[in-house]
Amino acid sequence: MCGGTAAQTAIFRRVKLLSWNVNGIRAVLGKGFAKFLALENPDILCLQETRTAGEPVAGPWDCRWLSYWSHAEKKGYSGTAVFTRDKPLSVTYGIGKRAHTSEGRSITCEYPGFYLVNLYVPNAQRELTRLDYRMQWDRDLRAYLRKLDKQKPVLVCGDFNVAHEEIDIARPKENRGNSGFTDEERASFTRHLKAGFVDTFRAAEPGPGHYSWWTFRAGARKKNIGWRIDYWLASQRAMPAVKRAFILPSATGSDHCPVGIEFDPA
Repeated sequence: MCGGTAAQTAIFRRVKLLSWNVNGIRAVLGKGFAKFLALENPDILCLQETRTAGEPVAGPWDCRWLSYWSHAEKKGYSGTAVFTRDKPLSVTYGIGKRAHTSEGRSITCEYPGFYLVNLYVPNAQRELTRLDYRMQWDRDLRAYLRKLDKQKPVLVCGDFNVAHEEIDIARPKENRGNSGFTDEERASFTRHLKAGFVDTFRAAEPGPGHYSWWTFRAGARKKNIGWRIDYWLASQRAMPAVKRAFILPSATGSDHCPVGIEFDPA
């Protein structure tokens, strides 16, 4: 039985926003997700790779958050979700191009003072079979974000499936040219930044050893042999309201960990 309901008011306070690729929402529910949600208590939580089958999933969020889901046409694949205490002015899906709507990779929530965009960026795949599509997706994403930013400040989060610089990956030499660390993907991420968006974590923390994804193989997470591929970006005019950017590597249940910001739209 619910002990409360989600608020439906405009955001005029400092809020905590988290983003997490959960590698299957039903799987993570059995790995302490409810405890994580109660402990961290975010105002907004953005999930990627939910892998739902075309319908919302019931869970511990139902009592305290409004939820919005985007599903892939292929069952058990991709997918995104947003849980929010505050009701958005509007919710839209996709990045403005019909060619990118079938995999449930994007949700945009409009609030009075900003836009929030939750993304699960396509993977270039082994042998780079989807690299060309990935590059087109990135180009269309930048056009979409620029359009939004002309109206309001923009926050962008999610699994971008790229380690931007060598500092963002534990073994850059061994992975050069692999999916997620190709010159093309890294240059495309640079173009996101040149388009007016800031990597909030790297703006606050210039040091090495901070990652958000580890392969399940060979004890990589315990050894901290990881990649930083999950980000919060903020448009330049949103940056003054970003008060903190952080990674939560101790949160388990997925091969990714949550990344977050604290944001004061007032």
